[in-house]
Amino acid sequence: MTEAYHAIVVGGGHNGLVAAAYLARAGARVVVCEARHKTGGAADTMEPWPDLPGFKVTTLSYVMSLMPGTIIRDLRLERHGYRVHPVGPYVVPLPGGRILIEYDDPKRNYEAFAAISKHDAEALERWEAWVGRLAAVLGPLLMTTPPRLGSRRPRDLLEQLRLAWRMRGLDVRGVGEVTRLFTMSIADLLDRFFVSEEVKAAMCINGLIGTWAGPREPGTAYVMAHHSIGDVGDGTLGSWGVPEGGMGAVAAALEASARSFGAEIRTGAPVERILVRGGRAQGVVLAGGEELRAPIVVSACHPQITFLRQLDRSELPEDFVRDIERWSSRSGVVKINLALSRLPRLAELPDWTDFSGGFEIAPSIEQLETSFEEARHGRPASRPFSDGVIPTVLDPSLAPEGAHVMSLFTQWVPHTWAEEQPREELEAYADRVIDAYEEVAPGFRESILARQVIGPYEMEHEWGLIGGNIFHGELSADQLFHMRPAPGYADYRTPIEGLYQCSSATHAGGGVTGIPAYNCVREILRDRKRRKGRR
Repeated sequence: MTEAYHAIVVGGGHNGLVAAAYLARAGARVVVCEARHKTGGAADTMEPWPDLPGFKVTTLSYVMSLMPGTIIRDLRLERHGYRVHPVGPYVVPLPGGRILIEYDDPKRNYEAFAAISKHDAEALERWEAWVGRLAAVLGPLLMTTPPRLGSRRPRDLLEQLRLAWRMRGLDVRGVGEVTRLFTMSIADLLDRFFVSEEVKAAMCINGLIGTWAGPREPGTAYVMAHHSIGDVGDGTLGSWGVPEGGMGAVAAALEASARSFGAEIRTGAPVERILVRGGRAQGVVLAGGEELRAPIVVSACHPQITFLRQLDRSELPEDFVRDIERWSSRSGVVKINLALSRLPRLAELPDWTDFSGGFEIAPSIEQLETSFEEARHGRPASRPFSDGVIPTVLDPSLAPEGAHVMSLFTQWVPHTWAEEQPREELEAYADRVIDAYEEVAPGFRESILARQVIGPYEMEHEWGLIGGNIFHGELSADQLFHMRPAPGYADYRTPIEGLYQCSSATHAGGGVTGIPAYNCVREILRDRKRRKGRR
């Protein structure tokens, strides 16, 4: 047995690193145990092609959005190399050959939408105001610990009252709008504002990213809001941005921050078992038998890894075990990374060169729904959906001079491919994604120097993303807020005293934000203060 720590963090993904940094900042002696050869988890930059040196891809996650300024400032991330370039306009090819360009600038965006539908251009302001009103109320909830709804314990009742007070900005109409947000499909929600099918297809993209659901699935309206909320209550957050050095540079900044506060980082150190005695966490056992001791263990791993593999189920309540067994982490995501000899050339806009934003393949609501239904019934999509980003437009350091890398976040393949993935079908699916870009940018296929195709199987077995789900669990209404990941345990605590959870499967998870870890450490420090107060 090695010397004791104050806290052990299991998993060195971005949430694990944020937790370690905050704990060390508070004076704790912390060690992070990461199974892989490096930290970061899905926030990773790599050079996948030995024959093409200098091409660096953002392996899985690919853009930043919701990381609060509080975390960036507290952890001094900019001092450790954290730099994010805001993305530019989005290029959305439409059926019939037209191209919609989505701008951040309201005037230019109005003109672009008016070329398709004057009604929808007029509706943009109303849409953005509607999302903004909801964000003003719901955004700060991301930084809030969910109360134990239904509990009659005095402390829990007080937290429920505090939640009700935070919701005082919602009138009767506002409550109705929130209800719609959580229960409607993104397609039905957009129908309330827009008339053009082309516009609705372009606008629904944020409701589908990483989601095992088509645009007509109830609950996808909330997924849109999760990606669009913009303000979590500590200042206006940036829109989507490309990190300099790729997503791996975000992980590197977080690791450097944690080390600067005194945290110890161990890679190649998979945790085999969490030690428990008398209902209390005691430490961990690493693969190979080494024991590390600490009164606090923080898991940044998927809950089914933590509670069903690293703990004996007999140490947990039966209803909690059932909830974790039923935790849904389906995904139909395939990540494709490309090395390009040049930028794409659009057939309809041959002089367009600004690919600093997204380059989307989302032809229509009906096609998107068909693509999902194909995967739901066990077939990879015949016409996949793709959210494309070319980060080298903003960060040329990721490729040799004049060349580029492109990140394609695509959907859908059968969720069962996380268990058994037919490689030939996966490659054929990737070919169809490339074909879709070739249709709107002739010569695109010829510009590809190399490609990397990562399916749900690799995501689960290499990165620990069960089911290949980037959120560690679906963002469905039954898996949000006080239900994430189980009723009674959405406050980052667990049935084991001293064992906490801060993965993306906890409240505010989804995206590289660090918010679950921030909230989790706040609860750990509150518990420590309460214990000291009882002495």
